[in-house]
Amino acid sequence: MALSIQVVIDCADPDKVAHFWADALHYKIQDPPTGYDSWEAFLQAHHVPEDQWTRASAIVDPAGKGPRIFFQRVPEAKTVKNRVHLDINASQLATDPAASQAERQQRIITEAGRLTELGARELYRMEEFGNLCITMADPENNEFCVQ
Repeated sequence: MALSIQVVIDCADPDKVAHFWADALHYKIQDPPTGYDSWEAFLQAHHVPEDQWTRASAIVDPAGKGPRIFFQRVPEAKTVKNRVHLDINASQLATDPAASQAERQQRIITEAGRLTELGARELYRMEEFGNLCITMADPENNEFCVQ
């Protein structure tokens, strides 16, 4: 049986980065545990000091198919290229193989534009074997690709 995974992203502002990625991936901020109407209520009940309430956040796929993504505050800023990154498969090549190359590229460009409006920035574009890949950075400069 395969094991489930959680992707963890280090950042300075977990709430800000979690909201960006929730919007980017059509995920949602994870609901508080059953029996609590908010995360604040949960944290208070577990005697977590208020100055620790913003040290983490998580997002989940509302359909329950994608992995949970956890954002944790770290003291150091990002200084070099990510060793692991997320790819957003906007071209839908696997689910719509009949789409033309032009249609797939337009989907990628449109998605990159939407992500820019959410706070990402484009770093560079690359095309290999007719496939476009746009490398971008999230609000804290973590690289990801739109392909």
